[in-house]
Parts: sequence; structure tokens; C-alpha cells
Amino acid sequence: MNCENESFNHFDDLFPNMFLTDLDDTLYPMSSGLNLACRKNIEEYMLQHLQIEESEVPRMCLELYREHGTTMAGLKALGHEFDDDEFHAYVHGRLPYDALKPDLVLRNLLLSMPQRKIIFTNADKAHAAEVLSRLCLEDCFEGIICFETLNPPRLQPVDFITVPDDDVIEHAPESTATDCTGNNLSPKSPILCKPSVEAIEAAIRIANVDPQKTIFFDDSARNIASGKAAGLHTVIVGSSELVPGADYVLRSIHNIREAIPEIWEGEEGQQLEQFIQSTAVETVILA
Repeated sequence: MNCENESFNHFDDLFPNMFLTDLDDTLYPMSSGLNLACRKNIEEYMLQHLQIEESEVPRMCLELYREHGTTMAGLKALGHEFDDDEFHAYVHGRLPYDALKPDLVLRNLLLSMPQRKIIFTNADKAHAAEVLSRLCLEDCFEGIICFETLNPPRLQPVDFITVPDDDVIEHAPESTATDCTGNNLSPKSPILCKPSVEAIEAAIRIANVDPQKTIFFDDSARNIASGKAAGLHTVIVGSSELVPGADYVLRSIHNIREAIPEIWEGEEGQQLEQFIQSTAVETVILA
């Protein structure tokens, strides 16, 4: 396994205290089939609900994903009007969740980590909760930053339960989203999502973490590059080679202990205290 350890040479001074991770195709393998089923559902939605020409749907779906971060964000950028919840219910509500089985190996790894742990996904909260439940990981994370977190209904207050009451959460400004190179990702889309640096910076603020003490796991090379641009330590998952911006590479999320043993090192007293707390945490949707 290829590992690049340079960025973690100063763990004594910057012991990581946050585990920020993507959900789909990161905490479970792409071979589960959910990714393919999700794309199929998106294409059906575009055809059946948005009346997009059938011959254009596959190409358009892929191009919008590449240009805007998600196909949904791209459709909004093109001016298509549809209800966010209805879209998510159609696209995620019919997924073959039975393909996901309890992952007790990953569960034990997560519970043994002394760091705070938060999910950061572009998906909606219902999907995130369903996936975590199927994997038997729902109590391994203190919170979930999801679609609703970064895109709350206008004029509707959002209660971020894990943030102190006297802290003010500022949502990312409604400006043009850019990737890690500064190129525009979604010049017209009202949706904030990875891989825009703005989305990742918003997640950092919401989680109230120090990016220099945060390890970010994702299966997307674009998200990893933007995460590095936002100041995070980064781990590409599901790959055999490092990608630009990645500090570590994992073929599987199960290889964490072998590839990054530093996660379990540091101040032993702090580890013990946080580990005891983590085993009794109920996951909170940060939206």
C-alpha cells in the first residue's frame, strides 16, 4: 500500500482530534451496487419528471455531475424546478439498501478511535440515516453534515445541536462555487455541495473544528483536492494510488489502522476519555 506520511510528521504538535468522512462508496464499497442504482434512478427522474429527451439523459446526467458536483445541482443550475425532498425520495428511496450488511469490523475500528467523528455527505439526511443503520454504525458518529445542513430552506432557522448556543453559524455566502483550483463549479446553482471548497469550508465551520487537526476521508479525487485546499489532512478511499491532494490512500476503509496508526497514538489520557464518550453518542443530523 502506498502511503505518504510527510503531512503527519508533526503529530506530537497536531494530534488529530476530528475524523470527518464521506458516506457513500467510502464507508462501504462501490461494489454494493448502490451507486449504479442511484444513477439509474436519477436518469429515470430526469426522463419521467423533467421531460428531458431520453437520448440526452445519460450524457447530461454525467456532464452535470462533473460540472456542478452533483447532477441535482446541475439541474437546478439549468433552471429546472423541482422539490428537493421529492427528488431525494425518488432517487434514494428506491435504492437496494438490503445490499448493505452490518459491518462490525468497521464499527469496532470507529469506536476505538479517540477522535470526534462526523459524516459529511452530499446526500439527504434520510439516506444517510438509512445507510448508517444498515451498516450498524448509527451510534459511531456524533453528527451528520448533509444536504439539508448546507442547503436549509430559506427563511427557516436551523438548529445545529452540537454547536454551543452562543456561537453563530454563518452559512456559506451565495456566491459562485469553485473547486480547489479556483475554477467555477456551479455558476448558477443554488445548491452548495462537494467538491466546492466553499462547501467544505462551511462544513468545517459547522463542525467547529480546526482543519489542521482534522482527517478527511472521501472516495472522490475532486473532493480530496478541495479538502486539501481547505486545509484538511486527506485520505483517498477505494483507490490503490495517491491522487493530487491526498496524504494517504486506502484500498478499503478497513485498512485505516494499518495505514494510519497515528490515529490511535498521542495523548493516552485524552484517547481514553474520548473513547468512553464515543461509545454512548447518539448520531445527530446537523440540519
